[in-house]
Amino acid sequence: MNLQEFARVLRTRWVTVVLTIIIAVLGAIAVNLFTTPLYQASTRLFVSTTAGASVTEIYQGNLFSQQRVKSYAELVTGETLAQRTIDKLGLDMSAGTLQAKVTATTEADTVLIDVAVLDESPLRARDIANTLSDEFVSLVRDLETPEKGGTPNARVVVEQRASLPHQPVVPKTARNLAVGLAFGTLLGVGLAVLRDMLDNTIKTQQTLETVTGTGVVGYIPLDKELRKTPAIAFDAENSGVAEAFRKLRTNLQFLAVDNPPRLIVITSSSPSEGKSTTAINIALALAEAEHNVLLIDGDMRRPRLAKYLDLVGSVGFSTVLSGGAPLAEVLQKTRFPRLTVLTAGPTPPNPSELLASMAAKNLLGEVRAQFDYVIVDTSPLLAVTDGAILAANADGALVVARFGHTKREQLTHAIGSLNDVGAAVLGAVFTMMPTRGGSAYSYNYYNYGQGYGDKDQNQGSGRESASGGLTGESAGKTSTAGKSAVNKHANKETGASHRAESGHASEN
Repeated sequence: MNLQEFARVLRTRWVTVVLTIIIAVLGAIAVNLFTTPLYQASTRLFVSTTAGASVTEIYQGNLFSQQRVKSYAELVTGETLAQRTIDKLGLDMSAGTLQAKVTATTEADTVLIDVAVLDESPLRARDIANTLSDEFVSLVRDLETPEKGGTPNARVVVEQRASLPHQPVVPKTARNLAVGLAFGTLLGVGLAVLRDMLDNTIKTQQTLETVTGTGVVGYIPLDKELRKTPAIAFDAENSGVAEAFRKLRTNLQFLAVDNPPRLIVITSSSPSEGKSTTAINIALALAEAEHNVLLIDGDMRRPRLAKYLDLVGSVGFSTVLSGGAPLAEVLQKTRFPRLTVLTAGPTPPNPSELLASMAAKNLLGEVRAQFDYVIVDTSPLLAVTDGAILAANADGALVVARFGHTKREQLTHAIGSLNDVGAAVLGAVFTMMPTRGGSAYSYNYYNYGQGYGDKDQNQGSGRESASGGLTGESAGKTSTAGKSAVNKHANKETGASHRAESGHASEN
């Protein structure tokens, strides 16, 4: 992982890092709150020997004292001195308990012993330290005095007595908070990197291009309004989504300047990736540029376009392919200028066979000759083979991938299904890109274009109607002949359905 990828992880996974830091700091605070405060009282002991007057005797006495210091440090924390201190102060504790409270340290080449006592009570800590030191002086005198009496070989003096401590030494609040902060930061960053490594969804342009083996031709920002109204208003002021689809339209037109793709399949690896919304709005973007566009709902299993565009859905693509009606009689105008729609029609028992038929191939060739652009919305590639079949008979396919939702393995298999039938992959469309937060960097350049949309192309496109669409001479109008034909075939389908139900009822 290079520095740029690490920075991306921090931008996209900052919540994990922050939450981990907060939890670690709260843990440190809890440790501080629930740890019993301990106070430390300290004394310093000086060890000396009875030395002669000569330099040699003084030097030897000093060496003797240094040797004694190491042994005396063991005596300070021993059971004998602890019990003498308990008896002196009348403490209600065992010798072992007191021993655990006492530490004795020495410095090399010195005759000093530092004694420290930790206790919950600052007063008791002071009293224990001073009493223990006094008892140690007495203990050394008893040990170093010869049996026959006389001057002790060594003696100990309390060089510094303990004072009353005012601040506890445990818990170390500042240190614990610093450790919690450092630990939380390291753990949070580690978890963020681990989550990113385990996350197999697509979140970057580089990953999308690597998996698809093609370039990204469009970035569509996340807009919750698209869930309610998939067909956007292209003349809405400062519409970032509209500008994104305009850029997608431009990129499509420049994929091959001399012979741009005109029969385009829109597909995805799985459902809920924005495939139908992309199909509708790229068709609208092309129509806005004064191209005659046909939008076909090729998803016969879960058709969406009739509902999204408020059209008749009981007749359509499947009706024509099964010979139920001629193409001209089921094409439907929309409230959008220059946009015609061929809905999916009733769901047939064999969608894949119907789409793979010669009738489907001939129909696609026919509409390609009639319209400037034909956009086909298809089923997800991993669910069924319908999308791959249609893509094989088109100029190419646009593969839709949803940010943070589409998985790499799924998209790899989807691209493989297109390659298996020899379909051309024109490019990838990254949908539902976040416009805020650390992952919004791929979308930022769209904000610059807001308000600078294709003004020349927008002229003559009409005004926004009350329903949110574009109005023009043909907007909102359906040709009388076409509408009558659609309704006629819709009535036929309804009548056939009623007769079938009556037949089933009589059989029962």
